[in-house]
Amino acid sequence: MRIAVFGAGRMAEIRIEDMVKDPRIKNISVINRSPEKAELLKSRFGVEIVSEKDFKPQDFDSYVITTGTSHHAQALDLVLGPNRKILCEKPIALELADTDAVLDRAKKAGAEIQVGFQRRFDPPIAKAKQLIDSGSVGTMYHIRFLSNDIEPSSREFLAGSGGVFRDLHVHDFDLAEWLCNEPIAEVFATRRVREFQQYAEFDDGDVSLIHAMTQSGVQISISGTRHDPRGHDVRFEVFGSKDSLSAGLSPRTPLNLLDSGIELSTSPYTGFVDRFREAFREETKAYIEWIAGNRNNPCPPDSARSGICVAIACEISAREKRVVKVAEIRGS
Repeated sequence: MRIAVFGAGRMAEIRIEDMVKDPRIKNISVINRSPEKAELLKSRFGVEIVSEKDFKPQDFDSYVITTGTSHHAQALDLVLGPNRKILCEKPIALELADTDAVLDRAKKAGAEIQVGFQRRFDPPIAKAKQLIDSGSVGTMYHIRFLSNDIEPSSREFLAGSGGVFRDLHVHDFDLAEWLCNEPIAEVFATRRVREFQQYAEFDDGDVSLIHAMTQSGVQISISGTRHDPRGHDVRFEVFGSKDSLSAGLSPRTPLNLLDSGIELSTSPYTGFVDRFREAFREETKAYIEWIAGNRNNPCPPDSARSGICVAIACEISAREKRVVKVAEIRGS
């Protein structure tokens, strides 16, 4: 198979590093505006470099979009076509109208998109999904998510991130709906600037808290912070009528444990790539299986649309200090 990768940054490097190990991938070409970054990938992995003006989608079997979010729609428009399969990092777009426009163009073109929600492929999280679907957890009571970045964001990143709900917590929204097998119905959200004032410049927060509920009544709590002095910390706990379980609590979880008899590692996670490196590997493997025709799309684009809808509902809730029905946004 011949794969075209748009972008030459950190995500392109991760995807290429995993794809070159698969014997089914015969050629990888990088399309990027910065030739210097593309040359680095060429020297490391032996990929080819193709300029955007010389790119011909018919020369490839599939496409991976790893560029910045603002370039996703443009890159997707270059590759949409009948029976084409595309892996696009989340989000497809930051705005709901833009997301809908891309999905409409993809549907009309006959193309399929896999969205890059890598947390679904983290082995403990995937195991939690299996246990929930098997009925081992019983009636779902409550899920508690914690999403803590290690370093505060730069102003350059904040300018295009979309804010904490659309950037950070969209992963939590996706997991919540995926684990519960139903959409989030309503939210009450808050966000504040507690330490890093650059967030205030973008009407954002460095801490956030969300109470959500699914259609059937599963209670979901989501907390986030853009700075954790001990390391990157993403995990959740599930409570049900038959069992309780956790995913993400490991010897590398950055916690100062004060109870005796429990010890954690002195090498905590240093960032989201470190925390989810195995998840990215499994996600890329699932993508290759999908384009090879050996499995269904593991993360269809409706998940990206739903996550943006929940994020917008959270923004309205935080601004208007009220519970927001997500149906207010989904149907708009």
